[in-house]
Amino acid sequence: QVSGGEDEIQQLQKALLDYLDENTEIDASLVFSRKFYVAQWFRDTTMETEKAIKSQKDEDSSEGTHHAKDVETTGQIMHRAESRKKFLRSIIKTAPSQFTTLKMNSDTVDYEDACLIVRYLASMRPFAQSFDIYLTQ
Repeated sequence: QVSGGEDEIQQLQKALLDYLDENTEIDASLVFSRKFYVAQWFRDTTMETEKAIKSQKDEDSSEGTHHAKDVETTGQIMHRAESRKKFLRSIIKTAPSQFTTLKMNSDTVDYEDACLIVRYLASMRPFAQSFDIYLTQ
């Protein structure tokens, strides 16, 4: 369960990284998985921000006027992206052995929960969301 207030995706990412960090002694490849996920999420955040800003600029140029509502939306997008990037940077700077001291809650994620989190986060990616379209075409 995810508590309200903070970004749900960020909490799930944190839980998955906690799981990977806890099990690095069992499987050394999890260190690389952890680094891959952090890099991929950072890239996704950057791409998501660029697409949102580009689509808003396209809408503004097609309308010919600039609305205050669009400025707020751009500000919100930038704020959310910066908070996610700040979170990911803090994880990058933290050594894996120190990462366990930064856990959000005392509940540990088991293998099944980790698989579920990975599937959920993967379903949020653009390719997974458009897979049904590719399949029908």
